[in-house]
Amino acid sequence: MVKKMLYNWKYWWRSLHNHNYFIIKLGVSILLVGLAFRLLYTRSTGFSPISDTPLLDNSRISPPVSPLISQENTDGFPPEDDAGKCNIFIGDWIPYQGEPIYTNESCSFIDAQQNCMKNGRPDTGYLHWKWNPRGCKLARFDPDRFLESMRNKSWALIGDSISRNHIQSLLCILSTIEKAVEVYHDEGYKSRQWIFPTYNFTISVIWSPLLAKAAIFEDMNGVSTSEIELHLDILDMNWTKQYQNFDYMIISSGKWFAKNAIYYENNKVLGCHNCPKRNFTELGFKFAYQKVLHNVFDYIIRSNHKGMIFFRTSTPDHFENGEWFSGGSCRRTMPAKEGEFRLSDVNRVLHEVELEEFDEASAKASENAVNLKLFDVTPLSLLRPDGHPGPYRFFHPFAKDKNAKTINDCLHWCLPGPIDSWNDLLMDMVF
Repeated sequence: MVKKMLYNWKYWWRSLHNHNYFIIKLGVSILLVGLAFRLLYTRSTGFSPISDTPLLDNSRISPPVSPLISQENTDGFPPEDDAGKCNIFIGDWIPYQGEPIYTNESCSFIDAQQNCMKNGRPDTGYLHWKWNPRGCKLARFDPDRFLESMRNKSWALIGDSISRNHIQSLLCILSTIEKAVEVYHDEGYKSRQWIFPTYNFTISVIWSPLLAKAAIFEDMNGVSTSEIELHLDILDMNWTKQYQNFDYMIISSGKWFAKNAIYYENNKVLGCHNCPKRNFTELGFKFAYQKVLHNVFDYIIRSNHKGMIFFRTSTPDHFENGEWFSGGSCRRTMPAKEGEFRLSDVNRVLHEVELEEFDEASAKASENAVNLKLFDVTPLSLLRPDGHPGPYRFFHPFAKDKNAKTINDCLHWCLPGPIDSWNDLLMDMVF
């Protein structure tokens, strides 16, 4: 193409020369050199820019979340302003002909609510897609290499039921090499630890849905009898007391902050989120999430931790035609295209706070030689409305009645399912 362009310019040059337009010729010469340089440079750079309950662990949020469409960037994707750089979190889901590395029959770590195959989900197309970043290649997770590299190491996933969802995916994949052995669980089986004996590699999930000290008044079905009492200035010792014991951590939170809560600071009521029957200042969940994340990152920055720490962004739900408590469902069987789904109000605010607080913390962490990384799964998760259990969080929900009404889970992920691809990203970032 460059040769063709130069040929056309030469033809025009001779025409101009015959007419003795010296000034014009000079201008054309400058344009010609500039155009040729631009074309050659462009070709050389190569890359394009780039709760077990359906929602909030079965406790109803208020007010309900409605889809948001505005002039802002609400589709979950950051602006593509880093031309020439590969961002593994920006890409597309492409068809994949291979089979999942595990099945519900080969893995015993899957919670019943995410065991979509066993629960009778009839379609399997959601299993045959892989995440394809734009401008770079992403290798599939290699469990053998991962375990070899993690000899005598320890991992912890700290957060809510999405962290538990993720750790089960990771356990299922790693157990194709050697089955993990459980060595600890708390009374409610929310915090647990496993070991891979041959490798002396331990992996833990630590239940800390708000990352800060909180009194939660819910039964096993997630029904609340009172607002959460959240101490914004005190981190949850459930994870901080073990923090220095782990070589790798994935820390996350999010959706629990949308629940009704009373906020404390210095052991005094500061305000609340959605407590109309109480005479407290309405501060909103964004205020609380910013405060807590700021304190979490400050703790990490000052920790002098020598391992690798990931902060995972929150994952969007895909309820359509209502919420989990008002008939919302997720019946899609194909990934969405970019722009087809928008982040809801709550998801958008959570993601904005996460990115803002991480950006502020990352530079300080680097100065303190703390290895803090952003694990931004929001964009790629937004494109997978087909990957949730939906009604198949229950065992064969339509066996007796094809028109049965049931609660849908459009937040957690089927196993196997899209969440398995998070491990491909994780391995890329580790190695």
